[in-house]
Amino acid sequence: MAISNQAQIQKLVTVFTDAVISQTEAIRQGNPGTGNKHAKRYIAAFKKLRSLGNAGRDALIPLLAHSRADVREMAAVYLLRYKTKEAIEVLQSEGAGVGLVAFGAQQAIKRWQEGAWNLDPP
Repeated sequence: MAISNQAQIQKLVTVFTDAVISQTEAIRQGNPGTGNKHAKRYIAAFKKLRSLGNAGRDALIPLLAHSRADVREMAAVYLLRYKTKEAIEVLQSEGAGVGLVAFGAQQAIKRWQEGAWNLDPP
């Protein structure tokens, strides 16, 4: 039996979310190599979501309100082109803090403003 498109999308969102959380935990434990492996997982999940068009991107929108700041921030980073206003709001909010998530949010905004951001080209 083939997996439905919606089930595939939900699975990819779960992979994205879990990989972001796992990367954060690996970095906090001082294991950047493992963190990089998890980063590759969420990047791959996003690429598959992107290949499904706006339905794939839309599936990440609820993550902008996730209970974890790292998940909110990473979803915003990947949704910058598609949901610019909402993503910028999340990144500004997270960037006002301190720590790794705040730094990532600040850098994402900076790259966006410079025109160097290209995670989801049109």
